[in-house]
Amino acid sequence: MSCRLRHLTTLENLPRATIEHLLDRALAMRDACAHGTRKLDLLAGRTVLNLFFEPSTRTRTSFELAARRLGADVVNFDIGFSSTSKGEALYDTLHTLEAMHLDAIIVRHKVSGTPDELVRHAMSAVSVINAGDGNRAHPTQGLLDVLTIRQHRPDLDALTVTICGDVKHSRVARSDVHALATLGVREIRLCGPAALMPEPAEFPQCSFYQDFDEAITGADVAIMLRLQKERMATSELPDEKAYFRSYGLDRRRLALAARGCLVMHPGPLNRDVEIASEVADGAQSRILEQVGNGVFVRMAVLAELLGR
Repeated sequence: MSCRLRHLTTLENLPRATIEHLLDRALAMRDACAHGTRKLDLLAGRTVLNLFFEPSTRTRTSFELAARRLGADVVNFDIGFSSTSKGEALYDTLHTLEAMHLDAIIVRHKVSGTPDELVRHAMSAVSVINAGDGNRAHPTQGLLDVLTIRQHRPDLDALTVTICGDVKHSRVARSDVHALATLGVREIRLCGPAALMPEPAEFPQCSFYQDFDEAITGADVAIMLRLQKERMATSELPDEKAYFRSYGLDRRRLALAARGCLVMHPGPLNRDVEIASEVADGAQSRILEQVGNGVFVRMAVLAELLGR
């Protein structure tokens, strides 16, 4: 790349060459660390802070593993015992942490745009990495999803990808669409009940569907999204059994997809709500591969931002 990244808060408008470079570097990281069995020392002496204002298992753990495998020191910021719980402003917390000479802050926050606000208010050379903000972006999830797809189907310009579920509230869907469109995927289909779909103007590069049978027909990749109950008004919450009947991925619907259709889910998955167990655990599922790729993608991002 001609210009090294300083922060990673979104994939929107990120050049194709940058995305491809990060994907290639993730594979190189996988091989260099022998699929996680060998530690590297690329970030020895660097300090990475996990600043999570929302619960997380996969993302927080994989960022921590990624940093440690690169030799960095990792600090997990306990929000429950921090001064933010006493009313301290987020920017004051940022400046306090900066005074301790951190190299990177990995932030997850319920308010969209928070990582970019931290970038604007930072007074040091600290790098900010978005681990999910509101319903806006989850860039490393987008990267690991397209990496998983590319490993099995490198012919991205020939693929049809269907993303089904609660698209309206999903930061994963937005980052996936940005990455897939930038990499030239032929068709991106968004599917879900009308109440859980965004305005079409937000996704001009996508086709919109309300009938999942129609949306999954001929698809090469199916990305299922969980219901973001924590972001919904009570009136928006669907009946789970009825939702599964209309939008759950089961064997019958998977048979409508293209032969060998990849089944994906960013997790945590709700079995028999958005996906049947027989499909989530089936031969076409790439869900656990996504989890594994998450560590390598986050190693690549950390190395790119912090490597000397």
